[in-house]
Amino acid sequence: MSELLGGWKRTNRCAEVGASDVGKELLMMGWAGTWRNLGALIFIGLRDRSGVMQVVFDESTLPKEVFEAAETIRSEYAVAVKGILRRRAPEMVRRDMATGEFELEAKELKILSRAQTPPFYIDDNVNTQEQLRLKYRYLDLRRPRLQQIIMGRHRIAQIARNYYDAEGFLEIETPILSKSTPEGARDYLVPSRVHPGEFYALPQSPQQYKQLLMIAGFDRYFQIARCFRDEDLRADRQPEFTQIDVEMSFADEDDVMRVNEGFIARLLREYKGVEVKLPLRRMTWREAMDRYGSDKPDLRFGLELTDVSDAVRGSAFSAFEDALAGGGSVRAIRVPGGADKFARKRIDELAALAKTYRAKGLAWMSLKEEGLSCSFAKYLAPGQLDALLIKTGAQKGDAVFLVSDAKDAVVFASLGALRLELGRSLGLIDENRFELLWVTEFPLLEWDEEEQRFMAMHHPFTSPRDEDIDLLETDPGRVRAKAYDMVMNGNEIGGGSIRIHSAELQERMFKAIGFSREAAWDRFGYFMEAFKYGTPPHGGLAFGLDRIVMLLTGSISIREVIAFPKVQTAACLMTDAPGPVDQKQLDELHIGLARGE
Repeated sequence: MSELLGGWKRTNRCAEVGASDVGKELLMMGWAGTWRNLGALIFIGLRDRSGVMQVVFDESTLPKEVFEAAETIRSEYAVAVKGILRRRAPEMVRRDMATGEFELEAKELKILSRAQTPPFYIDDNVNTQEQLRLKYRYLDLRRPRLQQIIMGRHRIAQIARNYYDAEGFLEIETPILSKSTPEGARDYLVPSRVHPGEFYALPQSPQQYKQLLMIAGFDRYFQIARCFRDEDLRADRQPEFTQIDVEMSFADEDDVMRVNEGFIARLLREYKGVEVKLPLRRMTWREAMDRYGSDKPDLRFGLELTDVSDAVRGSAFSAFEDALAGGGSVRAIRVPGGADKFARKRIDELAALAKTYRAKGLAWMSLKEEGLSCSFAKYLAPGQLDALLIKTGAQKGDAVFLVSDAKDAVVFASLGALRLELGRSLGLIDENRFELLWVTEFPLLEWDEEEQRFMAMHHPFTSPRDEDIDLLETDPGRVRAKAYDMVMNGNEIGGGSIRIHSAELQERMFKAIGFSREAAWDRFGYFMEAFKYGTPPHGGLAFGLDRIVMLLTGSISIREVIAFPKVQTAACLMTDAPGPVDQKQLDELHIGLARGE
């Protein structure tokens, strides 16, 4: 390569120039993007990660061999150009380019590498299927938009490192090969060659290790950590992802929340130029569900939920009565000025959305100027319609949507999704606003119908609130956790808790989720053993780095913010992973495949 470059050294990236560089000889290297051959003039858009510089090859001023070499350049050739930076004529200035005032008048040229015609055009506006772009991800990543995202990710990570270092946190790596645990998503397993029949697991998070670091006395830890979960994927999930992981000793909820909201405030200030007022507002999980139907409410618009159960109790409408008889509720969303915004087709679409969240249907009212339209009015007892209007605050010109179910979880999920859809479709969301809050006091446990037992809502090391500890054995469903999530614009960007630091309480927690003492010690014996040696009170939080980058860069998918992502089948289209391995490798690992595999 040194011979190919012939001693040439790059002086500038393509867009890293200014007025002080005009008239200077510069040497730039990059890829040929756009190119135009006008006969005696050839124009090339030379591109690197910083941006694009227009390069001009003028036949009248160049040696013949240089101009002839320029004529051979095609899309995505890697080239080096030495030339004089000059200003463009005023009428030729490109206001849509960072370097639109300048161009490089070429004097010398080296073609470093030729390229075949790429399978798609390297441009932000390329209309190419994602599968093809992911197959050639190294080409997709040349697009300016994706390069800006990946560079933004780097900057966000550096802000995190600088912030937590200044706050006294130590960056400590934790193992990738760990022990499989039974809670949470499925583990990715790694067979051991030297321990036949035994397996490592890739960590779903560094949870136990960071708690052990607190026991070890490191006081404040952070890590930008890789995590792995073998679960069904969505647009915002990947089998491998990255956390900004934080843990603190001798800390309570207020301490952990103060430090971490300080990071987000600094991040938004430095990366987006947005000032965040601290401390962030706090809202209990119960209040968030009651008002927004979600434990990650988007506060950029209204459309809050209202419990109208009492107003319709005793009606002849079976959907309402069955829900209330089953211990559930009837809840509503009022849409101010919505009476004329929902044709029957649109109402049917909203009903279909609610049904995807297991709602049996969507009731509605429309208070139009010419009178009330209502899908259930004939079933109401005298006075109930007035009570319903008073309860919802509905006035002439408004629309109201209602969902009922014997399970509040269904009501919340369906109305929460409906609220977000209404906010988007009615243009109620200001995309330039950043609304943050803490959601606190989550339930410690949730009932799993399939397993027929309680499961930890977060993880089994989360501490119950002090006043609820005695309910662990008598009424575990009512126990609240010392847990907290940070929410930005309807997205959970971080979550954490104060941890259990008592061996006795940890055993009670394991028992509450169906583990015998023997099973708990078999799985977590090393962890429980550590509790015997002076465990400090501690707690922490993990931010989802991928999701934060997605939100701050305005990306529509988490795949955009990861250099080499997987698709929804957890496959890599570029490398064809996962793939088969040689029988010799399987034999070394003492693994036999089932017939037909």
